[in-house]
Amino acid sequence: MEKLRKLLMKKTYLFLVFCLVISVAVFSQQRPYYTQNILNNFIINPAVAGIENYTDIKLSHRQQWVGINDAPATTYFTFHKPLKRGDYDVETATSSRPMGQNPRGSAYWQNYEAAEPHHGIGFTFINDRTGPLVRTALTATYAYHIGLGPQTNLSAGISAGFSQMRLDAAKLDFGDIDVDPAVSGAGILNRFRPDISAGLWLYSKNYFVGLAAQQIVAQNLTFSDNTVGLQGGRLVPHIFLSAGYRMMMGEDFVFLPSMQLRYISGIPVDVDLNLKWQYQDIFWVGGSARLRTGFAAMAGMNISNNLNIGYSYDLSTGRLGTVTRGTHEIVIGFLLNNRYGDWCPRALW
Repeated sequence: MEKLRKLLMKKTYLFLVFCLVISVAVFSQQRPYYTQNILNNFIINPAVAGIENYTDIKLSHRQQWVGINDAPATTYFTFHKPLKRGDYDVETATSSRPMGQNPRGSAYWQNYEAAEPHHGIGFTFINDRTGPLVRTALTATYAYHIGLGPQTNLSAGISAGFSQMRLDAAKLDFGDIDVDPAVSGAGILNRFRPDISAGLWLYSKNYFVGLAAQQIVAQNLTFSDNTVGLQGGRLVPHIFLSAGYRMMMGEDFVFLPSMQLRYISGIPVDVDLNLKWQYQDIFWVGGSARLRTGFAAMAGMNISNNLNIGYSYDLSTGRLGTVTRGTHEIVIGFLLNNRYGDWCPRALW
């Protein structure tokens, strides 16, 4: 009977770990969600690297499903810049900021021109934690931008690096169940995998369309040591389609609808619908609806031509909404070597 009990305990353990790994690594949230993806499309699409005329740095933290133990928490750092700079010392409407006038009014956009051909580089660090399972990714990015017409641009980019999947078996909580010591002593299990993404980004003064593939190389995910073995997890490609349009609402307000579609093999297509209203180049408010899972409210401010900040709060629908106090996400942006004096992005809005 004792041997049978231990065997059942081991099978129960393996089943729970299997559910944890598979739910995170295959059938569910394999890559982090970002409510404010409109503020940092680079985190989704490597073709965005170098799209602005300055060095763009973003820091973000997302605490998902507050009130649920071991719920996902994601922190990231991104950096990207153009390699070839034009004459950015020329005085522009945005750098002078005349009182009472919108530096991003209709007069500014009449002078919009396609970017000169140039290279962009970038760097991304992501730490995504869900209970005892932690994914850390480190990638470098290269992109190339060309002008297709007087006001139309196309860029292509690729990111390459590695991701580490780390499972701390000692932190698996079985409640009051008497766990087999052989199982509880499994320790920390690490797996390293290549992480490759690629994308295209078509953009102009009034619209953008982007297509990206993350985790291009599908791979098996196996945790095993001398005591515990688990096979069956699989890291699969993620496809993202993004699009947005800019509409002037008078001289001071801009209306920015956008969407993002995510496709992952084995689960239904997920869609985010976003609306953003911006006053001049100073502050903005917005909302987002995610198909089948919830809603979000967003707001942000461009504090100076070197600093901006955005915050979002998500509410989950369905049963999940009854046990969680929502999701918080904050994004802080730094604009270095911003010789134009832009208070908000020119190409990403």
